[in-house]
Amino acid sequence: MSDSQMIREIKEGNVELFSVLMRRYQRKILAFVYHMLKSSNMELMAEDLCSETFYKAYRSLHTFRELDASFSTWLYTIARNTVLSELRKQRNVNIPLDESGFVPVAPFEVAPEQAILRNEKVNMVRSAINNLPEKQRSALILREYDQLDYQEIANILGQSVSSVKSLLFRARSSVKIQLEPYYYNDTNEEIEGMTNR
Repeated sequence: MSDSQMIREIKEGNVELFSVLMRRYQRKILAFVYHMLKSSNMELMAEDLCSETFYKAYRSLHTFRELDASFSTWLYTIARNTVLSELRKQRNVNIPLDESGFVPVAPFEVAPEQAILRNEKVNMVRSAINNLPEKQRSALILREYDQLDYQEIANILGQSVSSVKSLLFRARSSVKIQLEPYYYNDTNEEIEGMTNR
């Protein structure tokens, strides 16, 4: 059954179908929320904010109009706004790394020095992404982590496709510039996890 068919039936009173719709998108929305929170060391809130996203979606499903956007785009937009609202609330609260739930884990065969360097790199990339303006950060997360196409990102952010491409170019350039002092390499390797797609 398509999203549209389910939504029509839910609006007509078959509310049990919302749990099917939820299961269809739960992993993607949770991953998106997690990655948005990760740059602020607030990953532990991901499940709560994912649940809040679905609660808000259920409460306002009557306002959803398929002509304006697909259900997934609408849902991502709710998730993004929910996370941004929480980040604004927490903006002045510093969460120490040891309380953030972030526990560096390395395979046992990796030497301790390599594990430390790897964790430092992860933290530097996280910090660089966190320093990006909100729209650049969201575009980068949606593209690199959620693998959404340009049109979907444009719909979620309320931008044109060319604006999204520009946001991504600026985001990647900014991250690269921030990390260049640490990763300068004559071979010009890509920064881990960042591509010029």
